[in-house]
Amino acid sequence: MAKGISLHIGLNYVNPEYYDGFNKKLKACESDAIDFKFISESCGYSSKIMLREDATRENVINFIKNTALRLKSGDIFLLTYSGHGSQVMEVGGNNDEDDGLDETWCLFNGELIDDELRYLWTLFDEGVRVLVISDSCTNGTIIGYRDLSPLMNQEGVRALSKAIPERMILRLHYAKQNFYNEIFEEMKQYRDREIKASIKLISASQDSENAYDGYDVDDNSFFMTALKSVWDRGSFLGSYRKFKKEILKKTAPYQTPNLLNRGKKDQNFDRQNPFQI
Repeated sequence: MAKGISLHIGLNYVNPEYYDGFNKKLKACESDAIDFKFISESCGYSSKIMLREDATRENVINFIKNTALRLKSGDIFLLTYSGHGSQVMEVGGNNDEDDGLDETWCLFNGELIDDELRYLWTLFDEGVRVLVISDSCTNGTIIGYRDLSPLMNQEGVRALSKAIPERMILRLHYAKQNFYNEIFEEMKQYRDREIKASIKLISASQDSENAYDGYDVDDNSFFMTALKSVWDRGSFLGSYRKFKKEILKKTAPYQTPNLLNRGKKDQNFDRQNPFQI
């Protein structure tokens, strides 16, 4: 019988010490993670949640590594993230991004770079399914980003973007340059390592777009609200492609969710109902 393990990360704030003083707080990210935990457990996953100070680089990386050891062919790992998104400049790195920037999740004590996630996927056995739901955004310092009108509710309350401002990306680059360059150097040795598992990403927005927070601490993000509406307490039937398209109908034109596959192609995974073990 297939086994499912899930990790749900939610950060309404990060430690300013690791972000050169940046301290813009979000509202709905922790609620998103809590609700994803309920969704996963309703589907039979063994779940773990990491909020605030618990959601460190070390804790997240170690959990994924340990999960890779526990899962075998036919099993599934569900990883969800709600929080600030950003980018780091690829100085001394793999130079595998057209815009010279790597996308990141802003964990409590530092950014987790997409190169690191790619390395972590190589630790999973062939036949394992990995589903990543990323509810964050990035602001490109080279190509810019899609500057849309603020998302407002009926009372005129504005939802915050979940991106770190462009000016902060440059500040962080220079303030933490040695730290992230060391990560890039370490990741170089894994650049050509094969991903044997099947990795599927549904992101809240494109690289060039903002993703929007909720209006209050009891709300969900704009994307999570749409996702829950489409999932409809598990009554949604259809593939991940159909799932993404239905979410898009509820988020356009403010955000454009993305569906991306990496690693070994798994047609059964593609056709399964969302979150199915």
